[in-house]
Amino acid sequence: MSGKELQKQLTWEFPHIGKEKPQQIEEAAAFCEGYKTFLNRGKTERECVKTAEELLKAAGYQVYDETKTYQPGDKVYQINRGKSLIAATFGKRPVKEGVRINGAHIDSPRLDLKPMPLYEKDEMALFKTHYYGGIRKYQWTAIPLAMHGVVIKADGEAVELNLGENPGDPVFCITDLLPHLAGEQNERKLKDGVQGEELNIVVGSLPFVCEEDIKEAVKLNVLQILHEQYQITEKDFLRAEVEFVPAFKASDAGLDRSMIGAYGQDDRVCAYTALMAEIDEKEPLYTTVTVLTDKEEIGSCGNTGLDSNYVGDFIIWLAQGQGADPKEVFRNSICLSSDVNAAYDPTFHQVYEPRNSSYINKGCVLTKYTGSRGKSGSNDASAELMAKIIGIMDREGVCWQIGELGAVDAGGGGTIAKFVASLNIDVVDLGVPILSMHSPFELASKLDVYHTYKAFRAFCRG
Repeated sequence: MSGKELQKQLTWEFPHIGKEKPQQIEEAAAFCEGYKTFLNRGKTERECVKTAEELLKAAGYQVYDETKTYQPGDKVYQINRGKSLIAATFGKRPVKEGVRINGAHIDSPRLDLKPMPLYEKDEMALFKTHYYGGIRKYQWTAIPLAMHGVVIKADGEAVELNLGENPGDPVFCITDLLPHLAGEQNERKLKDGVQGEELNIVVGSLPFVCEEDIKEAVKLNVLQILHEQYQITEKDFLRAEVEFVPAFKASDAGLDRSMIGAYGQDDRVCAYTALMAEIDEKEPLYTTVTVLTDKEEIGSCGNTGLDSNYVGDFIIWLAQGQGADPKEVFRNSICLSSDVNAAYDPTFHQVYEPRNSSYINKGCVLTKYTGSRGKSGSNDASAELMAKIIGIMDREGVCWQIGELGAVDAGGGGTIAKFVASLNIDVVDLGVPILSMHSPFELASKLDVYHTYKAFRAFCRG
């Protein structure tokens, strides 16, 4: 055997999908049209749940009733407090043999309003914000922002807010210093270039006009507009969840249109692909459980995050419905913690380890462990589970790759995997490589999005 033949037999490189399977470029582009619509309609976790529910209902899903008996192929869903969702398709095999769980999160870094947000200073009306998740604060200045959220009025009425997304809507922004006057600011470290209490959103500059001498007339004018449009008062903000997100629409990126640029692709790219795989799988071998969860960006806490019992309770109901022991179901189940990874960026190559990074256009990325530095906070999937998942993808012709979250001492991050593992479930991370992760405008390859969908379909079947 020649050296080249031996090298081909013994070594391995992950192929570029565009070179190996160019016929899939158009397939991926067509699939991503629905994905872009999902991104534009679901810029908050509540909006994602509503959009997902519409898709599930159109596909014949029914609200889950734990008192009913279900047959293979039946499709059900359950919504948790309007901010997380579980969808399931009953499989041919009994649930005591385990279920196939796919969990993605639908919250993304953003700016939340403080409970008492509105104030006036020097005849300008502004909102005070409290950032949510791991943002780089300087990236959120001087870009158009949209207001989303819900206000619960004193009488219990829910008022939904969505302003800045439609043609003709006003948008909002956070100001930044002009370079001519930024000498002192330029001396700050980058992480402090803009500080949390400087993320103040400009919402108005005109006073309420009347014959009286009104204190804080600009603030009053803003409150009047809010009352006219939404029938809310300043006190109603105490009963509200209001989020500001980039007003950008999801767009094709690059002259070759090979990528999607959008806000919130971490992790709605995995949420959409998981949801579509769930919907498209009609008769799975094992019962599929697809979870769109909340609060991952702040540690999966709260009763809509994975560090709670709602997913475990759902699986317990599935077990009880078939007279199975829930502990047996947990032990025999497998989960994909479907979350993104950091794609290798040639501009900032120094924070990556090239041989163990994920790359744009090489497919979905399997991440054996996350955590930081010494794998702190990681699940660290077993060799047996890695072999099983890789075998499924190879068998189904899925393009995949392996990736770590940057160089060992460069930083790190976490996913929902460790919370699923705490239920005694085998779990590994799988998702899409992303450029500019956590920024207001992230980039993803259409081919990678498509092969992540294909990976989830293969997982549902296997």
